[in-house]
Amino acid sequence: MKILFFGTSIVSRYYLEALYKNNHEILVITKPDKPAFRGQKFIAPAVKVCAIKNNVNFIQVEEFTDNIIKEIKSFDADVGVVVSYGKLISRSVFNLPKYKTFNIHFSLLPKLRGASPVQYALCNGETETGVSSFCIGDGLDNGDIIIQEKLVIDINDTAETLFSKLIPLGIVVMNKTLEFLKSGKYNVIPQIGVPSFAPPLKKESGLINWNKSASVVYNKFRGLYLWPGVYSMVSFGKLTGKRIKFVEIEIFDKDSLNDDFGVVCSLEKNRGFTVACVVGKILVVRIKLENKSVMCSWSFIQGRQLSVGDRFC
Repeated sequence: MKILFFGTSIVSRYYLEALYKNNHEILVITKPDKPAFRGQKFIAPAVKVCAIKNNVNFIQVEEFTDNIIKEIKSFDADVGVVVSYGKLISRSVFNLPKYKTFNIHFSLLPKLRGASPVQYALCNGETETGVSSFCIGDGLDNGDIIIQEKLVIDINDTAETLFSKLIPLGIVVMNKTLEFLKSGKYNVIPQIGVPSFAPPLKKESGLINWNKSASVVYNKFRGLYLWPGVYSMVSFGKLTGKRIKFVEIEIFDKDSLNDDFGVVCSLEKNRGFTVACVVGKILVVRIKLENKSVMCSWSFIQGRQLSVGDRFC
C-alpha cells in the first residue's frame, strides 16, 4: 500500500520501521528540527532519522501550506497513518488518502484523549489500558473506533515498561487496521462514554503534593518516570531550598495517618529514608540533587545531608 505516515517521536519511529519492513511505499510527514539542550543545537525528529536511514521520502512541516498539500496530494496515498505526530492535521490533508487517515492511540478511547495517555493512566492508578485505532476527524481524538485491544497494567509498571508493552501491541493493531481498510470488511463504531483527557505534561507536573496518600504519590512517580520525573523542595533542614528528584521510590506503608506530612520519618539502613504522606509513607531509594549524579539514598544519608525531622514542602 501507499502510506502517508505522520509521526515525530521515538515511539512513532517503531511504527515507521514496521511499515518499511512490510514493503509499503511510504511518504513521511514529520515536524521540523528543534533546538535542544544547553547548546540549543538543532536535533532532528526520530522519525526523520529513521526515514533517512531507510531512504524513505519525508517532508518536515511547520504548517500545511498550499504547496505542501499539493506535494502530499501528488503522492496519491491509499491510507494515512498517524502515530505520535504532535500536531493537528487539517481536513484538507487527512482526507487526501483513498481510505482516509487513522490514528494509533495508547488508550481505550474515549478515555484519556490527548498527548499523554500512558502517563495519565499510571498517574490515575488505572489497572487496564490498551490501544485504539480510530478515524481522524476535526476534534481531539474523538473519531470513530476501528479496533481496540486491551492490556492489563501491572502495579510495578512505570511509563517505561508500559510503553514497551503498548508499542508492539499498537503495531499489531496498525497492521490489522491496514488489512481491514484494504479489504473493505470492517465496521467503525462511535466512541461511547464520557471522555477523559491527558493533556501535555510540563516540567512542573512532577512536583509532589505530600497532602496526598502514598499510593497517589507512587502512581505519580510511575506515570512521570520517563519525564519529567517527580521531585520536592526541602523546606527545613540542612538542604533548605534545594530541589531533590526522587529517581526510585516504594510504598513503605499505605495506612498510617500523618498530620505532619512531608516530614522525613525514618532512616532505613541500606535502603533509604521515608517521607510521610497524609496517608501512608514512601521509601525513597535513589535520588538526584540538582547538577549532581543519581545516587543511592542510603549513601546520601551517610553524608549527613538529610536527617529525621527534615521537611519537604
